[in-house]
Amino acid sequence: MHALKNALMVGLAMIPWATNSASRADDRAGSTATPQVFHRTMKVDGLDIFYREAGPKDAPAILLLHGFPTSSHMFRNLIPALADRYHVVAPDYPGYGNSSAPPVDKFEYTFDNLAKVIDTFTERVGLDKYALYVQDYGAPVGYRLAVKHPERVSALIVQNGNAYEEGIANDFWAPIKVYWKDRTEANAAPLQKLVTLEATRWQYTNGARNVEAISPDTWTTDQALLDRPGNASIQLALLYSYGSNPPHYPEWQAYFRKYQPPTLIVWGKNDAIFPAAGAYPYRRDLKDVDFHLLDTGHFALEEDGATIATLIREFLAKRGVGFPSKP
Repeated sequence: MHALKNALMVGLAMIPWATNSASRADDRAGSTATPQVFHRTMKVDGLDIFYREAGPKDAPAILLLHGFPTSSHMFRNLIPALADRYHVVAPDYPGYGNSSAPPVDKFEYTFDNLAKVIDTFTERVGLDKYALYVQDYGAPVGYRLAVKHPERVSALIVQNGNAYEEGIANDFWAPIKVYWKDRTEANAAPLQKLVTLEATRWQYTNGARNVEAISPDTWTTDQALLDRPGNASIQLALLYSYGSNPPHYPEWQAYFRKYQPPTLIVWGKNDAIFPAAGAYPYRRDLKDVDFHLLDTGHFALEEDGATIATLIREFLAKRGVGFPSKP
């Protein structure tokens, strides 16, 4: 027994533990190790704002803004795919992911307020210029930032993020538009199903060309957070507040025309929420558009994450944002 114990101790001492070896690999010049992603929390206006961060702090920045009903978790694979060349930051909004989720009587859940919190967050994390990646709810949050600080946005990356009436002229939005016009319990009732497990799973799988490529961890993680006490009320408040976004569309489109940010469109064309009809109008207002419709659904990163990462790297490098991709 004593000999076995000694052998075990020797063996343990020889194991290159992942935490130490990864740290040493990151310190070596020219290391090909996968970039380390850090999981951090920052106080913003009394709220804990969780964020994922990776890449050199002095590299060109990419700000990733998530959609509903997910969080920065949707970028878990994209972040390390970009972080060797870019400083990548992905926050969770209040009410989402690992950020604070105060009840609706303690925080006003509107897109104006989400943008205000994320605006302060970007300043405190040191993002004075960044490529802006928007998806779903990320579009109305991000475009508010872009209009307020056009000098900060080096480029746009749009994944199923809407800024045009054509993008919400479909059946999915019909009951939501009724709620915008008349905020009653009766009109809210049909929307309650949007926070159920069935609906969350549908958002990930509908339009996917191969459902087996979609990890169930996605909807399981999102649903666990949606099921927190009071969170359904948060989501209903933001569904109502989404009605504040279409009146801003002309302002956002004017921003596109005036400032002409280079724009990469990577749009899941089978999305039943924001269909491809919302992607085409960007080409009316923007001159430099790299346009890609992908054969997938709402959460395009789940099936086409590697493709999107490659397109981002090539797009930004060609426009002088960052560095050429490694061979």
